[in-house]
Formats: sequence, C-alpha cells, structure tokens
Amino acid sequence: MTNDYMFRAVLQTNNKVLRGLICSLLHLTKEEVVSVEITNPILLGKSVESKEFRLDIMVLLNNRTTINSKMQVANKLNWTNRSVLYLCRSYDTPKRGEDYIEIRPAIHIGFLDYTLFEEYPEFYVTYKLTNVKNNHIYNDNFVLSVVDLSRIDLATEEDKAYGIDYWATLFKAKTWEEIKMIASKDKDIEEAAKTLFQFCTDEQVRKLCRDREEYYQDIRSYEHEIEKMSAAISEKDATIVEKDSIIEGLLKELEALKK
Repeated sequence: MTNDYMFRAVLQTNNKVLRGLICSLLHLTKEEVVSVEITNPILLGKSVESKEFRLDIMVLLNNRTTINSKMQVANKLNWTNRSVLYLCRSYDTPKRGEDYIEIRPAIHIGFLDYTLFEEYPEFYVTYKLTNVKNNHIYNDNFVLSVVDLSRIDLATEEDKAYGIDYWATLFKAKTWEEIKMIASKDKDIEEAAKTLFQFCTDEQVRKLCRDREEYYQDIRSYEHEIEKMSAAISEKDATIVEKDSIIEGLLKELEALKK
C-alpha cells in the first residue's frame, strides 16, 4: 500500500477503513466520527494520461474539517514546501461573503517512506503554528502531520496505543503472510486487507499500480545518478584543493630559495 494508487483505491472504496485510519491518526473514538467523505474521488481502473497526476486524498470529516493525505515514497527533496502548499490550499475554503470564523480547520497528513529530517527522526509527528518563544499555539486549525514509514521502530507508546504503528506496518507489508498477521490484530486493518486483496485481483488496477511503480523507479534512478554526479564533483573539488595546496607549498619553497 505504499503504492499511492493502491493506497487511494483502498481508502476510497472502503469507508470503514478510511474511518479507522483517521480515528487512529487523530486520536478519535469511533463515536466522534459522524461522517467521513472523500471529496475528490477518481474513477478507479480508468487509464490516465500522465503518470504524474496527483493522488492525494481530500476528506471532509464531520462536515467540518478538511483532511488532505498523501502517500509519498520518492524523496523529491521538496516535501516541506509541497506539504505546506497543500495545507494552504485546503485551508483556503471560505466562500464569498462568508465570515472568517466559518473557515474549516485543515489537516495535512503525509505518509513518507523516508526520513524528512535526518537529524530529527520521528515516526509520527504533528506541527502547528506556535509562538517561537513560549510555544503557545497560535491557531489549532492549521495542522501538518508526517508519518515516517521507514522508522516504525521509533513509534511511541502513544502511537502504539492508537494503533498507528499497525497501520504503518500494513502499508509496508510485502507478503500476504505479513498482512494476515497484522489484520488479525485489528478489525479495521482486516477490512483494509480484504479490500487490498480484491484490488490485487483486478488486472486494470494492477496495471495502473505498476505504472506508478515504474514512474517512481525512474525518479529513484535519477536520484541515484545525481548522487553519483555529486560524489564525482566533490572528489574532483577535493583533488583541486589538494593540488592547489601542493602548488602553494612549492611556491613558498621557491620564494624561500630566492631569498
């Protein structure tokens, strides 16, 4: 389910799974969730013209809160700006003449298969607008969260209490044996596993998932080539610095001989 097309297919098709995931991430009880509606559904199985089309999911929770979620496996080195842009778009919802007090709270949740800040690794983290001096929250209606699927090992006791680590483990599972084991621990995850299995037998959906995999594989290949080029440039720079140092030393020796 780290395949963003499969991620979208499962959550769009099974509302119970969508509810369960939202309850887990937002620390809500099922009684607190009256309604969950995907406001940007796509026609599943239909071919698309571009592999780069957006698959983020827009959800309206309790007819009040806008939630934008996105599965992102490739590190395009622009996630901080992209996620803030997505969140701003979700928050910019007032209609003409509507009072600002009526603006819907907006939440963006990114599922990343890499660590966003290497120096501050965390499994699940939430950001809000705060006072930089005393950490007082400026506004509760503008929230950005990140789930690092590559660092499930850093899940806190609170994360585990709400089953967020279970969901992450499901998304990362590679075999049906793993999925069955995870599904046996939670009814909502069991529902997700059933829906996942149904789509894995749908040839058209599988094709679209493979298209997405190829797209991200291309990105990873480009990233690898960029890393190789950067390493080569760094090596050449180091060689130039070393030669400059040698030349500088020889010039000093020459000046000394002249004296």
